[in-house]
Formats: sequence, C-alpha cells, structure tokens
Amino acid sequence: MTVPHYGLMIADGSSRGPSKEVRSPFDGTLLATVQTADSAAVDQMLETAYRLLRNRAVWLPLTQRLEFPRRAATLMSDRAVELAMLVAREGGKPLMDARVEVARAIDGVLNCAELLRGARGHVIPMCLTAATQGRVAFTQSEPIGVVVAVSAFNHPLNLIVHQIGPAVAAGCPFIVKPATNTPLSCLTFMEILREAGLPDEWGQPVITATQEIAMRLVSDWRVGFFSFIGSGEIGWNLRSKLAPGARCALEHGGVAPVIVAADADLDAAIPKLAKGGFYHAGQVCVSVQRVFSHSSICRDVAVRLGEFANSLLVGDPTLAETDVGPLIRSSEVERGDEWVQEAVAGHAELIAGGRRLAIPSCYAPTVLLNPPEDCRISTQEVFGPVIAVYAYDRLEDAIERSNALPVAFQAAIFTRDYGTAMQAYSGLDASAVMINDHTAFRADWMPFAGLRASGLGVGGIPYTFRDMQVEKMFVGPTT
Repeated sequence: MTVPHYGLMIADGSSRGPSKEVRSPFDGTLLATVQTADSAAVDQMLETAYRLLRNRAVWLPLTQRLEFPRRAATLMSDRAVELAMLVAREGGKPLMDARVEVARAIDGVLNCAELLRGARGHVIPMCLTAATQGRVAFTQSEPIGVVVAVSAFNHPLNLIVHQIGPAVAAGCPFIVKPATNTPLSCLTFMEILREAGLPDEWGQPVITATQEIAMRLVSDWRVGFFSFIGSGEIGWNLRSKLAPGARCALEHGGVAPVIVAADADLDAAIPKLAKGGFYHAGQVCVSVQRVFSHSSICRDVAVRLGEFANSLLVGDPTLAETDVGPLIRSSEVERGDEWVQEAVAGHAELIAGGRRLAIPSCYAPTVLLNPPEDCRISTQEVFGPVIAVYAYDRLEDAIERSNALPVAFQAAIFTRDYGTAMQAYSGLDASAVMINDHTAFRADWMPFAGLRASGLGVGGIPYTFRDMQVEKMFVGPTT
C-alpha cells in the first residue's frame, strides 16, 4: 500500500525542510510522511499572514466567515468515518471515543459560525457630563492579529477546531502547528477548510523541522495572539518568549481531584470514575487521578474500581470493542510504570494493573490505594491510565488535600447531599466542580480554564472567539 505524503500547505512558499514519518503509537505502522518547514518557510508564513492583517481591504467579510464553517461541517460529516479512523490510528484513541471526538469537532465548527450571529459591540453612555454632551459612542470588534496555535496530541482534531475555528470566525489569519506525533488530523481538517472556501493564505498549517524553528514561529513580533495546549513546562517557557504586545492563552494539565462522600451512590459513581481515569489511557488534562474517598467506603471504592479496570479491553484502538488504547510513546509507558512502582515501594496497595502488557505500547489500567502523599503519582500529572484512591475522615481534610498542589483545573464530588456538594464547590480550588460526574466532563461551548500553574485564560470556543478580537470604539457627534 502506498504511504500518503503531505506536502507543505504554505501559501506561495517553496522552501522546505526534511520529511518526517508519522507512525501509529499502537504498533509503529507507518501512516504517512509529512513535509516539514525550515526557517525560511516559517518566515514566509508569518510574512503572508501579517500582510493580510495589515491590508484591511482583503479582510474576510462576515458572510464568508459564516459560510466557511458551515461548509466545512458538511464536508466533515461526509467524511466522519474516515476522520474517526484517522484519530484512532495516529493518536491511539479507541475508535468508540474517536467517533465522539469527530462528532464534537463537527459541532464545534458549527458553533464558530453560530457565534457570528450573536456577535455585537455595545453602547457607551454619553451626555452624562458637560464634556460628553452631544456625543455618541459604541464599539465593534476587529481581529486581534495573526494567530499562532500550537496544539497537543491527545485530541488531534477537536483541539485544532478549538484553536483555529474561532480564528476563522474572528477573521484572524492563522498559523497552526499540530503535535508532531499527530499532525494528520490537523492537515486533513485544513484541507477541508480550504475545500470549504477558506483562502490558502488565511490558514497555514506547519510541522517545523526543529524545535528551534518552532520557537521562532512563536516569538516573532508579527504574532498577535498565541494559543497553546500542552505541558506547563513548555507553555510557561513559550509565554516568556512572546514579543511585546502579544496576547496568549495557555491550557496545561492538572492532577484532578475527586471527592467521594460516604453517602455517594457507588453504583453510579464507579463507572464514571473509571471512564474519567482510563479514557484515552488517562491522556487527558483533566483525567481523574486522585480520588479522596471517605474512610468508611474507601476500600470498597478502590476494589470496585479495580474490578472495573480489570474488565477493560486494552489493545488496538482501531477496533470498535477496544476500551483503552496505547500511550502516545513507549517512553511514556516506561515513565508511568516507574511512577507506579515508586508508589508501591512507598507502601501503596496495588489493587489492579501496575504492569506493562504484552503489547509494548500499552499499560494495564491501574488502581492504587493510599499511595504516599509525596510520591509522583500523588503530586504530578501521570498522563496515563492510573487512579489513586485515598482515605479521608473529614470533608474539610479532603478539600485541603485536593487543593494542596500548585495546579488547579476541574474537580468533582460524588454525594447525595446538596449541602455537601455546595461545601465542596465552595472550598475546592477549581475552575469547574462537577457534581456526581467525573472531572473530564466537557461541553465545547462551556468555559474551560486551568488555574494557577494549570494555565492562563479561558478556553472553550465562545471564549477563545472573544479573546481573538479587540473592541474598537467609535466616538463622534450626535449630529
């Protein structure tokens, strides 16, 4: 079978770097080759985007910004089966979840079009003082500038939609760099956008030849807005490299806490906790990782989670029956296992998993009971299929332990008592607290924000759309 090759999708650019292989994280199968961009190509991309921004005569009219997403959504629907298989093959996400990602991505593209119907400025009151008599003032929105988006591997289609769909709607020329492990979903989506009518120069995807070249893409003075999804270490470093005046949004990870109260409905809670912890092999920025269970039910929670973990089918992500697929790299399997063994050596009780599988890219869904509070499983984002369960006696203690880390994102509590739910909501350091649901719940139009070390700004399609615009005020006479 001929392996497809994706060339540079740079408007009017001929310079290029070496080709790069894209392989399945599950079994190493060669999926495609992609052309990388060298330093000259990246500079050409930035110059093309900035030239468009500076020429207001060629800005995309509102009618086109409405139509491009609508047409793209139709084309995506026609190719939904292909897109889901692509997500599964290049990212290792089980097909059942890849199908959900594609459906969400299609809805997200439509959401970008819908935002334009409700987009509006506002009136600023005048005539309130002698100096403001006889004046009128109002605002309208304009694109903030050239958008550079750097994305992550774990949702290779939907994250791209979240980062560049709003740029299309806002009228920003953009450059998007997908994760080097999973570029194919992004490149395919860009092909679809161009088929839907988006001019080539308005949206340019790129895989850079080196990290140094990628850094130049981010730090260039022509960048108006930088969107990043990935690790905190990289995100905060990139933010420090931005040119003066550039705005940014950063979405990092967390070590998501869940509190399970003594009165929780465990029959309902266990499947949700398992889904939140083992979905996409735990490679989700708000994946369930720390479960604080009341001491009266703690062992029961751990054992039942372990039974659920043992029932999951781990393997080929392209098969419809697979529950848990591979980790993105074999080095991640090794790292995750090292963290688990460290916890066990520190007297955590291994309830389930805790081992590598015959398939080198996969790790057994793992449940630990009462690992040490200072081990890496308890303090850092594992980004693997591992759930740690801890006993607590007082709700205040569970909240305090949940808040003890420098990261804060989404959290959850399972309880039948409204007062307990409200106490947890009030006390937890989190941008969202889920009641009787797992921490990884998300609707694409809701705010999605990492606090403290977990990020900067608010994600979610409407919020990103707002951040990619500036309000421009008109002040003039009433006559």
